[in-house]
Amino acid sequence: MFHLLDIIGTIAFAMSGALTAMNKKLDLFGVFIIAFVTAVGGGTLRDVMIGRTPVGWMLDLEYVYVICFAFVLTLVFRKKFEKLRTSLFLFDTIGLGVFTLIGLEKGISVGLHPTICIALGTMTACFGGVIRDILCAEIPVIFRKEIYATICILGGIVFFLLKSFHLDNDILYLITSLVIISVRLMAVKFKWYLPTLEKN
Repeated sequence: MFHLLDIIGTIAFAMSGALTAMNKKLDLFGVFIIAFVTAVGGGTLRDVMIGRTPVGWMLDLEYVYVICFAFVLTLVFRKKFEKLRTSLFLFDTIGLGVFTLIGLEKGISVGLHPTICIALGTMTACFGGVIRDILCAEIPVIFRKEIYATICILGGIVFFLLKSFHLDNDILYLITSLVIISVRLMAVKFKWYLPTLEKN
């Protein structure tokens, strides 16, 4: 199930990147590149920072195939995706939860402090989107009002709090991902935003 959610999150992030690139009227190659970096950008940066090279997607071509599939799917059904944005948002939210967990576990596996593990989890989940927005000449979403990276940090804190109770890993993963997904959905539904700062 964890692997399946990882694949779903990869598909959702790749579609998000492709749709953003299409809105910017990039050519076919540009759309593919944006889809690719959105899906694997955060994980690539994380692996480089912890010295895990070659990075994950280079060792497992399944991710390359999945991104290609998502790219083609987006091209074929791009006119219908306006009606499917709710579903895409839900997949993106699931991906956010799963990618945060993956980053946390990668940090734990190399013996890093919990604070650094939380940073790696947040980076894994969010920085593909940061790279996407920068390449598309947008201010990244996580640097604007929307509560996005903050939710990953909250999920990381919940993860380590629960881990201190020595819960079974499956339960630990489930509760943490549900917290991230639930808070993300509530933040959008109730329009929760971080305050913006302006120079006087």
